[in-house]
Amino acid sequence: MQDARRPRRSGLVEDKKHFLESPSTLFEILVGIDSRELSAHAWRYYELAVRIAHTVASLDDHVAHSELQAVDSYRTMLLRTIELAGLPRPGLDGAHAPPRPVPATPAAAAPAQARPRRGVEPVLAELDALIGLTAVKAEVRLVANLLQIQRLRRKRNLPVAESSRHLVFTGNPGTGKTTVARLLAELYWELEVVTRGQLVETDRAGLVAGYVGQTAIKVTEVFTSALGGVLLIDEAYALAQGGEGDFGHEAIATLVKLVEDHRDDVVVIAAGYPDEMEVLIASNPGLRSRFPKTIHFADYTDDELVQIFASLCTQNRYQCDDAGRAKLKALFGARARERGFGNGRLARNLFEDAVARQASRLVKLDNPTDEQLVTLTADDIPPPSTG
Repeated sequence: MQDARRPRRSGLVEDKKHFLESPSTLFEILVGIDSRELSAHAWRYYELAVRIAHTVASLDDHVAHSELQAVDSYRTMLLRTIELAGLPRPGLDGAHAPPRPVPATPAAAAPAQARPRRGVEPVLAELDALIGLTAVKAEVRLVANLLQIQRLRRKRNLPVAESSRHLVFTGNPGTGKTTVARLLAELYWELEVVTRGQLVETDRAGLVAGYVGQTAIKVTEVFTSALGGVLLIDEAYALAQGGEGDFGHEAIATLVKLVEDHRDDVVVIAAGYPDEMEVLIASNPGLRSRFPKTIHFADYTDDELVQIFASLCTQNRYQCDDAGRAKLKALFGARARERGFGNGRLARNLFEDAVARQASRLVKLDNPTDEQLVTLTADDIPPPSTG
């Protein structure tokens, strides 16, 4: 360990903060070569540089939050340099798509079908490609950095400060919580934190039974189906909203015990509105210590919702003209960002409404052109009162 820390103690990296803030001359040269020759030298530099950053951070017995942020800033700077040069980023080709969430049923406990690992970087690339969610992405990348550093320490038989991996997600519906949970499940699998990497979704209805003694059985079945992966409990606060005799409290107590008994076998994410989730965490003494980290999903901005609408158009071979986009942005701007604001779900509902309105408009034409068939106009965007 003394030798491993010698570069730091010798002052070799002292006052070299600028290394993290701007690309090195070598990296810029490699980016230029790649731009001319369509090679991948800069990406190889990136992989090695990030590996070195993780290795340096792993030398400390306790990795400070500032170190994780520094690694993420350095990684982001390198990726931004590659992006500005117009170079493709590996991992965004859609190959080896991750598994979709599975329902919380006993059948989900069957062995997961073998699938090839695609690596951490493609998963992070998919995360970074999501619209908005800037703060959420940063938090997930910090989690990924910490897990990679902890894995390095384990491989070198160094002590690892164990911490709970269970999370609380807060925010309105449609803010990407399930999508991020799915990517987290795959990240945990790629980094060998879990053995299967499946995401199992459930809610109060999937956990609470109507008769004495059945709730614990139901919770155990759902929990067992998530072993080796991630269990996402949507609207988890509903478990604590019943009266004194409500079986939701039995579900919470059962979950706490299962989480403790299987601390290395599963990651649990509890999701819901911020205030209600705080009530849930306070409802049982065992929850606060087991769910120490909260990630908040903010509402999308008007521009981000327009981007989501545009992505739905692209996925379904439609396009929205400028007048339609302007009307759409005004519609989003007229919606108050309050409890229950639909976010991405609102964008999808509006897209489906616009497609239906376009169909009603074009059916009156004898022979609409291809351009008309794929174009959504301002006439297809509903007014604010009905959107």
